[in-house]
Amino acid sequence: SHDFIGEFTTSYRELSRGQSQFNVYEVINPKKKGKKKKYVNSGTVTLLSFLIETEVSFLDYIKGGTQINFTVAIDFTASNGNPSQPTSLHYMNPYQLNAYGMALRAVGEIIQDYDSDKMFPALGFGARLPPDGRVSHEFALNGNPQNPYCHGIDGVMEAYYRSLKSVQLYGPTNFAPVINHVARYAASVKDGSQYFVLLIVTDGVISDMAQTKESIVNASKLPMSIIIVGVGPAEFDAMEELDGDVVRISSRGRFAERDIVQFVPFRDYIDRSGNHVLSMARLAKDVLAEIPEQFLSYMRVRGIKPSPAPPPYTPPIHVLQTQI
Repeated sequence: SHDFIGEFTTSYRELSRGQSQFNVYEVINPKKKGKKKKYVNSGTVTLLSFLIETEVSFLDYIKGGTQINFTVAIDFTASNGNPSQPTSLHYMNPYQLNAYGMALRAVGEIIQDYDSDKMFPALGFGARLPPDGRVSHEFALNGNPQNPYCHGIDGVMEAYYRSLKSVQLYGPTNFAPVINHVARYAASVKDGSQYFVLLIVTDGVISDMAQTKESIVNASKLPMSIIIVGVGPAEFDAMEELDGDVVRISSRGRFAERDIVQFVPFRDYIDRSGNHVLSMARLAKDVLAEIPEQFLSYMRVRGIKPSPAPPPYTPPIHVLQTQI
């Protein structure tokens, strides 16, 4: 059974001297000291080594210059409903944002602060594209496959609305192509200078579950995270499985190196009182809650330390010369 030997007191300053005659401590048991006159101690504790480990935070990396690259992928499958009908999740209401627009704004407006160039690739999946009606699961919302970048969240919203007018909602709901699209970029930058976040906004039932699991397991080794926002009334059981919070996701016997997926159902954030501002802030908070830890887990496993922050900017002093 456990037995109290005794105690001693020291300080960080003393311990930081390392191994020396100052770091040998007598262990005293107050009860024995009170009873026995000849009591000296109950043994000694000698410090052999002392190491300081610095706990670094997500912001230490951001201050050191790590870039967060934010990519958006939007579900254009027919199950969303005809965009011209008010029942559609893609309905273009002139007076208020639809569920897709709200999710994009809520998450994007926060993430864009961590992305210095504010240029975001915006992709769509599950639609037939003009002019030939081919089905694509990885198309540029701005219509330019060579340069799918949109300027800021406003640019993403504009490209999203433009796409709705030109493409035909189709199917099936395949996630793997857009995950692999971002993974290709993430695989080329493994030095900690960039981290990739993919936001998928979808109405639900996923068609390529096996391929998606495989792409997530592969991506778990890369500097990337995936956020899935589920809109509409569908059952999102498959999404919960991808989230990996309860059971780590696996594919063909291989487990994900780390949890990189965060899923949130949009319906949990629709404020009954119509106060969208508060509920969107809550959505953004919950959606982004796991990103810093997922980011740090990648950096820790790879042993990547943050770069030192540059000195604060001081504006040059202009000397005013006045002539009399």
